[in-house]
Amino acid sequence: MMNFDFTPEQEMLRSTVRKFVDKEIMPYIKEWDERGYFDPNIFKRLAELNLMGVCIPEEYGGMGMDYNSLAIVCEELERGDTAFRTAVSVHTGLNSLTLLQWGTEEQKQKYLVPQAKGEKIGAFGLTEPNAGSDVASISTTAVRDGDYYILNGQKTWISLCDIADHFIVFAYTDKSKKHRGISAFIVERTMPGFSSKAIKGKLGIRAGNTGELFFDNVRVPKENLLGKEGEGFKIAMSALDNGRFTVAAGAVGLIMACLEASVKYCHERKTFGKEIGRHQLVQQMIARMEAGLQISRLLVYKVGFLKNQGRRTTREASLAKWIACDFANQAADDAVQIHGAYGYSNEYPVERYLRNSKAPVIYEGTREIHTIIQAEYVLGYRQDKPLRKMLPPWNPDSVKL
Repeated sequence: MMNFDFTPEQEMLRSTVRKFVDKEIMPYIKEWDERGYFDPNIFKRLAELNLMGVCIPEEYGGMGMDYNSLAIVCEELERGDTAFRTAVSVHTGLNSLTLLQWGTEEQKQKYLVPQAKGEKIGAFGLTEPNAGSDVASISTTAVRDGDYYILNGQKTWISLCDIADHFIVFAYTDKSKKHRGISAFIVERTMPGFSSKAIKGKLGIRAGNTGELFFDNVRVPKENLLGKEGEGFKIAMSALDNGRFTVAAGAVGLIMACLEASVKYCHERKTFGKEIGRHQLVQQMIARMEAGLQISRLLVYKVGFLKNQGRRTTREASLAKWIACDFANQAADDAVQIHGAYGYSNEYPVERYLRNSKAPVIYEGTREIHTIIQAEYVLGYRQDKPLRKMLPPWNPDSVKL
């Protein structure tokens, strides 16, 4: 049975996040974007609303809501700015859900619980200067030394690089096995030999903290190995299933923001004696945004539905991420066009939407990678094999209200 209605709890959640965005982000985002400033106090306020672990079970410090509730949070945060959706995508989608899926009970108690409560911040370290889509090209290494692994290497384009307390980091423990020799580790910022550096001069998401991580003989206890040696590639790919889900949900929020701004302007601006919304070519752009919004939202919520059942979502999350991000990029471009010359200045938010919309088309799998993935599924070249550990299904009895 299909049900497209939100539950009262989800409606309440959306209202809560929307009010938060309107009060805590909207009045300041123009200045933050101009300054390239990420306000870390946002995390504190999100934690006060129990939003840092919205879909993490209550037993691990979260609210215990379903996975589509995480999508709702990401939608509404990106309506304010991509930087804050990105922060939740990384903290909850890439890190916390990966700990929930792959972590030992000890790791969950030590790292997941404080993250779900918002007491600690989690991030994700996979991309390197010479390894993006080609994950097997990473060069970071982890050499076993008694009760420790010695990490050496570098990561780049890491969100929350200067903010996060914990990082899930991928490194080779056996280079000869290629991608089957990659392992995953939980690294703490305070471990000697760890350092980070922000990247400046970004086209968009300027209010977000993004940069590089450096590992100089970082001694990581063997207890911080996530999963088994050699499972790192599988862990990374399953983490990206969750990350892509949240990125796609954020893209829905960006389309929503473009549509809201454009509709408002269509009623305010007049040309040739009538509101510009009366012109059919403007209506065409509005209609394209609406179609993108509805199509993308359905794809996203299908992924959440499957996650709630405990099913693997690699194929569906890839499609949702590709389509939603493309629609968001198109919506932002149309929004600037509707605003005309004013859309080219930061007097209106749509120029920021356009700058922000480009990065999600690239990260967590470029649109080109996702087209290949989808074609290979259809042609029968790609099949998802069972994972040793699956993300747990949603338990409706675990909701913390």
